[in-house]
Amino acid sequence: MIASQEQEQKEDDGEFGLADDINDSPLKEDATAQRQDFGSSFDAMAVPSEPVEEKKESFMQAASSKALRPFVIISSSYLLFTITDGAIRMIVLLHAYNENFSALEVSIMFTLYELAGVFTNLAAGVMGARWGIKFTLVSGLMLQLIAFGLLFAWNDEWNKQQAIIYVTFAQMFAGIAKDLTKLGGKTVTKLVTPDEQDTKLFKLVSLITGWKNSLKGVGYFLGSALLQVSYEVALASMMGLVLLAMPWAIFGLDRNLGTAKKKNASWSEIFVFDNRNLNWLSFARLFLFASRDFWFEVPLPFFLRSPSCEGLGTDVCIVDEDCTRSAICGADNICANINSGGGCGGLGVERVIVGAFLGGYIILYGQVQSWTPQLVTGPLDQTPPNKLTEILWGYINCLPTLVAWLVVSWGPSFRDYNLNAMTVWIIVIVVTFAVIFAINSSIHSYLVVNYASKDKLAVSVGLYYMSNAVGRLFGTLGSGILYTYVGEDFGDAAGSDAVAGLAACFLAGTICSFMAASLTFPIKDNKSGLKCGPCCTIVAAEDGPGDVELENVPVEVDTAACKHCHESPCVWKSNEATVVKENDKVFSVGEGKMNKRSNRRYFAKRQMATILGLDPASIGKEEKLTYCCHEGILKHWPN
Repeated sequence: MIASQEQEQKEDDGEFGLADDINDSPLKEDATAQRQDFGSSFDAMAVPSEPVEEKKESFMQAASSKALRPFVIISSSYLLFTITDGAIRMIVLLHAYNENFSALEVSIMFTLYELAGVFTNLAAGVMGARWGIKFTLVSGLMLQLIAFGLLFAWNDEWNKQQAIIYVTFAQMFAGIAKDLTKLGGKTVTKLVTPDEQDTKLFKLVSLITGWKNSLKGVGYFLGSALLQVSYEVALASMMGLVLLAMPWAIFGLDRNLGTAKKKNASWSEIFVFDNRNLNWLSFARLFLFASRDFWFEVPLPFFLRSPSCEGLGTDVCIVDEDCTRSAICGADNICANINSGGGCGGLGVERVIVGAFLGGYIILYGQVQSWTPQLVTGPLDQTPPNKLTEILWGYINCLPTLVAWLVVSWGPSFRDYNLNAMTVWIIVIVVTFAVIFAINSSIHSYLVVNYASKDKLAVSVGLYYMSNAVGRLFGTLGSGILYTYVGEDFGDAAGSDAVAGLAACFLAGTICSFMAASLTFPIKDNKSGLKCGPCCTIVAAEDGPGDVELENVPVEVDTAACKHCHESPCVWKSNEATVVKENDKVFSVGEGKMNKRSNRRYFAKRQMATILGLDPASIGKEEKLTYCCHEGILKHWPN
């Protein structure tokens, strides 16, 4: 994939050159070691006489190396944290359901959790750029401990207003903690991956984000399962996991990791939206995550817990077992809904099953996300992905929730309350959405890191995940309103029609999916085209300088490229040749040809000699040739 125009502009301004990035870094030696160690197999390709096998390292050797130590520590802390992040959501939601809070009231409890993410991602970008990833990671872990500690004081005797205010305040700390910790987990992948290896970066980002979501699913299950023991045991267990991650983060990381290389980020820079691709991707991200949270975070668990409407408010009972599943025997010996605010007409399953089902969704989602490059985009020849890849999968993402809306609204299974058929439909819909949404999320996770400027990576990624938090807030609040107020009210003993509420949430999710895909169109990143397998081309790749002879480069392009080259040192490597530009000269080692499938088109001395009118055979191994950076040609090539 050709580098984005925004990244190239920063290169042209001297802000993002490869040599500048390393030489101006306070961690010059570490940065160099990271690139050399992580890209060892790539370097081996440029030196044919050296056996590739000697460059290979075992996983444990790589993990213990100085270059990858930050990746191992940050990823481990991040993954432990995500277990607690999933658990705290289930603990609060399911405990609130049993305390008779409505879907809207629970959604309000999560507003500061999500709203904190909006501002935290902005602040985290500045803090990460100024004080490093270690600061944001340790701060996040400490705030998570505060959040769990505050939830211990939740008193069941409080009235609803008091409880909502207090729990919302406690959840705010958890929301801040999540986004401070996530910043390190997302950015460290870029810091240990060489610029040339976009495919390796895609796989690394997919791996860390995939396992993060899988362990968050484990947290969903653990939170609901431990809640069966007691509310206090569930909270204390999760605090133990946070404490387990603290020492590694405090003592194992350099405080300068991830800081801005040239100057500290300022608040004014946060609001300079000069990265076109990242801006549109962020806008699309908002609706992508709203498409899930409009039905998943609150409506789905409420629907799974809500009992059948049959007999509620009419059937006489002595004990709870005399009533329909998940209903209770009320004070007047009449069957009633345990939570009328949660509606009726759902599956009526226990809390631990709700946690297991939601956790299973997230684990599946996480694993598909991890294996997207190998199982999906790779075989379809869509790796590394571009905007066209996301547009394709974005529209496919509309289908599961669209089918869900139609089936839940008018399907005979839900109309006649056929419990077995309803269960099958819910499983099929959720599993299908999990797979497709995971592919979309994996592509998004790669694109944001690829579009972001490495020298201001924390700021760029923070701005992107701010939009993610806005989308979650929009979806969470909107889902609470739709689920609570759409549908017929069957009285205080039963509540409203949960089926109609869930259907409305699925429709809102479908609209958001469509918006997310459509907002990706303005991104300028489609030169590599779009394929659907080796034999099927949906959109052909655009012509560029890699597809023509170098002697055909227009004079105006050549002139502009030379100016670019004088301002931005470059390094290229390929299987056939190595080309290094340094001090306004080009060094070429080995012979080769244009590699049209590379993310950057490489050229060797034979082509350079041709454009200069020299005999290729007369060019020695160490001959210096004045020529233009190929990046400059790419930048100034006419559209």
